[in-house]
Amino acid sequence: MQIEFLGGARTVTGSKHLVRTERAAVLLECGLFQGHRSEAARRNRTLPVDAAALDAVVLSHAHIDHSGALPCLVKAGYRGTIWMTPATRDLCVPMLEDAAAIQEGDARHIASLIARGVDLEPVEPLYGRGDVSAAVAQMVGLPYHRPHQVAPGVTVTFLEAGHVLGSAIVVLDVEERGARHRLAFTGDLGRRHLPILRDPEVPSGVDWLIAESTYGDRLHPPRAQISTALRDVVRRTFDRGGKVVIPSFALERAQEVIYELAQLKSRGELPPLPVYVDSPLTAKLTEIFKLHPDCYDRRTYELLTGGQSPFEFDGLQYVSDVESSKAIDAEARPAVIISASGMCEGGRVLHHLRATVSDPRNTVLIVGFQAAHTLGRRLVEQRDQVRIFGVMHQRAAEVVVLNGLSAHADQMDLVEFVEAVRRQGGLRKVFLVHGEPSAQEALQVKLEERGFPDVVAPELGEQVDLGSP
Repeated sequence: MQIEFLGGARTVTGSKHLVRTERAAVLLECGLFQGHRSEAARRNRTLPVDAAALDAVVLSHAHIDHSGALPCLVKAGYRGTIWMTPATRDLCVPMLEDAAAIQEGDARHIASLIARGVDLEPVEPLYGRGDVSAAVAQMVGLPYHRPHQVAPGVTVTFLEAGHVLGSAIVVLDVEERGARHRLAFTGDLGRRHLPILRDPEVPSGVDWLIAESTYGDRLHPPRAQISTALRDVVRRTFDRGGKVVIPSFALERAQEVIYELAQLKSRGELPPLPVYVDSPLTAKLTEIFKLHPDCYDRRTYELLTGGQSPFEFDGLQYVSDVESSKAIDAEARPAVIISASGMCEGGRVLHHLRATVSDPRNTVLIVGFQAAHTLGRRLVEQRDQVRIFGVMHQRAAEVVVLNGLSAHADQMDLVEFVEAVRRQGGLRKVFLVHGEPSAQEALQVKLEERGFPDVVAPELGEQVDLGSP
């Protein structure tokens, strides 16, 4: 049995992990790499795996850095099943369609800039909506806690990961030479005691664990503190007469921000200003949320069944059409604008940033992890100038980072999760993925201090032979 780390190794994006057994090849995740435009184009246009040789693909959740290259895989010749939870399948449909539309829209916009004399390289979309339809046709939803053989000698069971709607910890039971081995993959691991979703579950009898490490070097502040900080940012910007632009992943992060704003609104702590969710995708995903109460924690379920949707409040407007989106920037009054994409690498948020980033009255509120070389990371770094659509803009807007809204486990959450897996018996080795080197090194030290003898952070392309326990 062997694992080859083809993406999401020593970085937080582009997850792909290939598990080979004597009888099967199973790909865990097939995500797009998000980062510097030229590097992203190079990595995403070349699949590091023979698509036709795969027996199965297993997806932990619907975020694009985990699912976004699935149409590329199908386009390259994969004809097998793509396994995921039912909620993840429902979410993948609009998310992948949106990814295709964004690629096509960005290509058109870059072409228009080139036509006006801007020195840029033309962009070709990775895939179109027809490729998305082909990929969706191969997706099958497998409920939590229901073991299913997905390839010869390989059985998959999904457990709750608590990260986003439908997210799963993937448990692979592999039979080789009469023995059974168990490999678990966290996908992106959520936090405990957060609103909306259930807490992560702990798999038992795991021999090898592949664990994410996004926030392996830091702790999140208490949730109540984040709510106060969000309130203060909105009030401060309102007093300046400015707009708060919140780049947000359309899946989960946007819903969490909406949930927090709804709570502030219900307590009378928000100033009188409109809140725009300018993302057709977010609106679609929020409707899908309502279809899966089986994924909610008890409080959210009770709110929904009691007719009090946590995703709606007075002053909240979901914007879909382009003209209404443009009108938001034309308005002089203060507002909160939630828009995709989360790392500011595409989508409508780029237009809002272009309109607001040079005005000191405005605020850019970062509520999620920003990968290296993205526009979002440059904003976090407080760069004086940032490039948007190929054009440099002076940054005068305030930039505020609220990592506490993250749906990723922090260092303590990760350490406690790995310890809980060990207490269930059998854990021999931990592989750290989906994290930058500094975060992985810090988490590795913490785990070794707790007595874990074999913790590694594989390099991109590294192959590891697991042998047998």
